[in-house]
Amino acid sequence: MPKLVDLSVSLMANIASDPPGLTPSIDYFTHQETAKDLVSYFPGMTEEDLPGQEGWAIERVVATTHTGTHLDAPYHYASTMDGGARAITIDEVPLEWCYGRGVKLDFRSFEDGYVVTAADVEAELGRIGHDLAPGDIVVVNTAAGTRYGLDDYLSTGCGMGREATLFLTSRGVRVTGTDAWSWDAPFIHTAKKYVETGDNSLIWEGHKAGMEIGYCHIEKLHNLEALPATGFQISCFPVKIHGASAGWTRAVAILESGDDA
Repeated sequence: MPKLVDLSVSLMANIASDPPGLTPSIDYFTHQETAKDLVSYFPGMTEEDLPGQEGWAIERVVATTHTGTHLDAPYHYASTMDGGARAITIDEVPLEWCYGRGVKLDFRSFEDGYVVTAADVEAELGRIGHDLAPGDIVVVNTAAGTRYGLDDYLSTGCGMGREATLFLTSRGVRVTGTDAWSWDAPFIHTAKKYVETGDNSLIWEGHKAGMEIGYCHIEKLHNLEALPATGFQISCFPVKIHGASAGWTRAVAILESGDDA
């Protein structure tokens, strides 16, 4: 049996998982609280007629499609992709993109706010001895991976720059991923550089690379530290939300032959 590694975070309220105004809220309703709702569907039934006097457990979630572990569609980055074509939404992402050979790049040593270059990607691929092929799913292990939900999560880790992103997508990679909040460097660091330089090309440069070559990326991955550099598959099929910019995914790594990481 292959070994399965859960690469997804739990969707939780009241933790530092997103910027203010974007964090999810979850209302939990117990079996006792919903008993009256269940019996309302059956004329003459009372709560005492239910086994254990219990209804159903149910939750109400208020969240964006970018909370928790999710797959971004090209439409999230811009209205166009591939040099001018209409950007596809999450319900239009080819399923073939969402299952493939996994590759992990270990960039935990880079300082917070560092923007990864094509040379950095090429050097890491050389270190792990991997040649990219079309359909590979490349995930980036940053220093943010172990900080999810903590106060410094949004400011921790490196980000992928335009040239690093295009290095991957020009070789046929159509899905990438990161354990950070964003594929790009944390905004707090990019904002300082923008104030210093006035260079607007720094803003969301990894995302905006999708205007040149369309691609998806997974954000808020988890447990990448448990993976080897290669030797696994990744499954990241998104929830199919009509016309949406992203969909939540239960991302999973499938290790070949049950080998330990």
